[in-house]
Amino acid sequence: MKLPRKWLKQKRLNKKLKHEDVAKAVGIHRAYYTMIESGYRDPSVDVAKKIAAILEFDWPIFFDNDGSVSQPKQSTA
Repeated sequence: MKLPRKWLKQKRLNKKLKHEDVAKAVGIHRAYYTMIESGYRDPSVDVAKKIAAILEFDWPIFFDNDGSVSQPKQSTA
């Protein structure tokens, strides 16, 4: 099992959204979103892009390293 995506949970909580809210907006089951956030599953590129659009972050973070970083990398630009 990978580590939980704490950064993803924080992004969701910052927007005051529940698992169900994100899952519905993306068009996936709540259980699948929960597995993505907890690190049990990796999203497809399409799902990653949709989650990123809703929670406002760059989608490739899901695929950096092992995708379980505690915080997304900060831009140095």
